[in-house]
Amino acid sequence: MALQTLSRLICGALAAAALVSVAPMASANDDDAWPALRSELFGNRPIVEQSTLFTVDAPHRADDAAIVPITVRLPASAGDVRKLTLVVEKNPAPMAASFTFGAAAATGERVIQTRLRFDMYSNLRAVVELADGSLHMTTRFVKAAGGCSAPALKDADEALALIGKSHIKDVAALDGGAGGNSSARIGQVMVRHPNYSGMQMNQLTGLYIPAKFVTSMTVQRGADTVFDLEAGISLSEDPNIRFTYLAAGGAALSVTTTDSDGRVFKAATPPAGS
Repeated sequence: MALQTLSRLICGALAAAALVSVAPMASANDDDAWPALRSELFGNRPIVEQSTLFTVDAPHRADDAAIVPITVRLPASAGDVRKLTLVVEKNPAPMAASFTFGAAAATGERVIQTRLRFDMYSNLRAVVELADGSLHMTTRFVKAAGGCSAPALKDADEALALIGKSHIKDVAALDGGAGGNSSARIGQVMVRHPNYSGMQMNQLTGLYIPAKFVTSMTVQRGADTVFDLEAGISLSEDPNIRFTYLAAGGAALSVTTTDSDGRVFKAATPPAGS
């Protein structure tokens, strides 16, 4: 939870100082921030860089810096992936999302799709941890700016009225199954939440909106965990995640989400046969 606390402190400091996010044009080779981030997140552990173990799809130039689509594909050949961490290197709180996979995560091919904010042109670093403890990283450079301070899509009253409304569903069978596993399926979870970054201004009052964002999420199939998520302000408004998982005897999918105010939101798919 130290990263969540860091996110709150950063957001509070930015808002208190009344900073407006003006994004300088970082370059793909501007890696000054990475050594310190790497040490903070992974210590002195070795990382295989530009790994071919998995792929990351991200737009080179995003249409909307506040909603940048990201897809990570972990093929069966990647082996036993235990954790995936997404880092937007130049964001005020760079650790965007960290997924720890459980027993109900898909074997074989595994896919995670979500949407992130980019405050300025930045490297997106995806780091996976295997069961043997080794770390592998793939990097993509994304041209997007202003996403952390962009005005919220909904007005504050509407956003707060809907906050926490959650939906989780089974979308489809994974085409051909994951690595030949016919029980692999695609799920999707959506949570209504403004995910205020602390850097956004209320257009009516001219005051900064206090940070309020999703900090954690657990998705389960029955009693088994698909993934545990640790998140910060770099996750877009109204978090939306697609994921692969293993179906088992009609067990329901469920999601439990917690935000920075300590509120807990829950949702589940209907029981099989209902």
